[in-house]
Amino acid sequence: MSKIKLSKNFIKSICKLALNEDLYPSGDITSNLLKNNLIKKVKMISNQKCIIGGLEFAKQTLKLIDKKIKFTIKKKEGSNINKRTVVAVIEGNLRNILIAERVMLNFVSLISGIATKTSEFVNKAGAKTKICCTRKTIPNLRVIQKYAVKLGGGFNHRFNLSDEFLIKDNHIASSKNFEKIILKAIKHKNGKKITVEVDNLNQLKKINHLKFDRILFDNMKINTLRKAVKIANNRFETEASGGVNLKNIKRIAKTKVDRISIGELTHSINSIDIKLEI
Repeated sequence: MSKIKLSKNFIKSICKLALNEDLYPSGDITSNLLKNNLIKKVKMISNQKCIIGGLEFAKQTLKLIDKKIKFTIKKKEGSNINKRTVVAVIEGNLRNILIAERVMLNFVSLISGIATKTSEFVNKAGAKTKICCTRKTIPNLRVIQKYAVKLGGGFNHRFNLSDEFLIKDNHIASSKNFEKIILKAIKHKNGKKITVEVDNLNQLKKINHLKFDRILFDNMKINTLRKAVKIANNRFETEASGGVNLKNIKRIAKTKVDRISIGELTHSINSIDIKLEI
């Protein structure tokens, strides 16, 4: 799978785009009403218990506005923190801090929200089952969102369409011969993994003799899923997806499926309430 590279240059480039979105075309016309020589110490505080993340994004956002501002990280990235925890202390020109405020908080709130939700699923599923995100991400934010999933203890599914073969229902519906398209993928594998999606036991039985890497059980009921795992019989890595939530994750994990992929991790985000306190 493609590696997520969160270099300082990458983070800066993302922060610059976010600031341009916020400051175009005339800057912060409200904060510019303030005196430009006021120096203050400001605390960044989480109003919720969470897995904290995105602090380097906040730091680089500030540095793009004012290199003289001091940004001191108080909690390690990915740590589990309680409500009212100070995660960073900022000291410098107050006007410039306020200009960067919303972009900083957006990054931290988003990344912390995804990491926290992922952690909830990971803890409920147990150590034997991998929790994976999908490609159901906000356009242009995939790298950040998949980073947040890993921060919460989850795993990344394929990053893009060239990472691996994933033969899904619509590929199968578009081909007259289900087995033939899998054989074609095997022929052109070239080191890539092959995952095949099935939604019933008959489909599974038809391809169970073929040699590929992973079988994806889509929207199966628990009893059917349990039977499917037994039929696969460790021939493939197994994965479940579809309709997964915090209420049923334990039952799904108990079927002994290897992985559970959850679109909700990145497409339905509950951002964490983070604030600046002057």
